[in-house]
Amino acid sequence: MQIKIINKSYHALPHYETVASAGMDLRANIEESITLKPLERIIVKTGLFIELPIGLEAQVRPRSGLAAKKGITVLNAPGTVDADYRGEIGVILVNLSNEDFIIENGERIAQLVIAKHERAEWIEVETLSETSRGEGGFGSTGVK
Repeated sequence: MQIKIINKSYHALPHYETVASAGMDLRANIEESITLKPLERIIVKTGLFIELPIGLEAQVRPRSGLAAKKGITVLNAPGTVDADYRGEIGVILVNLSNEDFIIENGERIAQLVIAKHERAEWIEVETLSETSRGEGGFGSTGVK
């Protein structure tokens, strides 16, 4: 599949690291380093603009290594880039650690996954079909 992209960053286009990779790393495109303090959040620009076909979305997801090692994650994970959005892709990062985290230009801050999605059409009804779970909510299917 081909997707149009404008790259106004200082960096190469995002790419898949392996043949089986689902996501491509997004890099910070910043003039100077940013210090992200504990529990602070910030939108980090990437310098990338895309044109997705209708029926696709770009999901901005955390990088597992950055989350596990440094406590840095994407606040609205996964963030969605809709097919009709033409602005610069930004990443909402949050520091969940107890230490400052310095974001450098070119740092891999998130990953981008291109995914298909469906559009739903609601059908209003008075009842729903029965299931063994029924109205059991959070944690209702786990072992007790």
